Amino acid sequence: MPTLIDLTRTMDPERRAQVHESFRALETVIAPRIEYLRPEAGGLERMTSIFGCEPSDLPDGEGWGEDLLTDMNTHCGTHVDAPLHSGNRIEGRPARTLSDIGLDELFRPGMVLDLRDWVSPGAAIPIEGLEAAVKATGRDIAEGDAVLLRTGQEDWYTVADPEYFDYPGMTGETTRWLTSRGATILGTDAMAWDRPFPVMRRAFEETGDPAQIWDGHFAIRDKEAFIVQQMTNLGALPLTGSRSASSRSSCRAPARPRRGRWRSSTTDQARPRNPVTSSPDGRPGSSRASARYWPEERSTCRR
Repeated sequence: MPTLIDLTRTMDPERRAQVHESFRALETVIAPRIEYLRPEAGGLERMTSIFGCEPSDLPDGEGWGEDLLTDMNTHCGTHVDAPLHSGNRIEGRPARTLSDIGLDELFRPGMVLDLRDWVSPGAAIPIEGLEAAVKATGRDIAEGDAVLLRTGQEDWYTVADPEYFDYPGMTGETTRWLTSRGATILGTDAMAWDRPFPVMRRAFEETGDPAQIWDGHFAIRDKEAFIVQQMTNLGALPLTGSRSASSRSSCRAPARPRRGRWRSSTTDQARPRNPVTSSPDGRPGSSRASARYWPEERSTCRR
């Protein structure tokens, strides 16, 4: 039997209260607000109103159980970005929505790139790190692969830490490096795929170069790929040999390691020498303060 590993973050509304005060605007991508309508309370009121009945008309005097989810972004929790999220035209053609994507396109051989020794807070993930991480898997990226980036964010931080929002990210150059080798699913355990918004904004202000703006996402305008953000449990996967399955409807992303490869693989294989200064607990060090400005994201992602 295959082993199924859930790679999705729980959309627990209690996590909203844990979000660091500097990043309250991002609560809508962490978890929704949920109103729980229990069978003996809100669910009962709904049913008696809809059917014009009394509680005594229902089994045990109860209605149904139901949850109302509100105040959430389509990018809430672990999710798959529709290509349309990156613009109206992808590869020169009208961008696809999630409803245009076949399920077979989301069930792909997986490769985990362990980048924990190569990342710094808020900084771009270097190509040298990608090259080393691919080499550590024992094979090259193949056409149609799901390439999942393990940056270590889930190992070191929670939403209560400002560092959670100052994650390492991808650039246009490094994104194209993956897609040019055949990757069609691009996953990360970080909050988002690109560098943090404040970092990109600062780079744009300092250089005047518009290519600094959201360049990781805009890169798939050249070659289509499906970006998956806020993944978890990547450390439970072998570096290669799994299959990643992402659902269009719920945006869940379980992975199924092949049994033989799962038994013979380990996520603690030797990694390249760390070129990044780290703190005693293994977290990447940084001499600059975490960014405090992050404008609220507005999504164009359609299902």
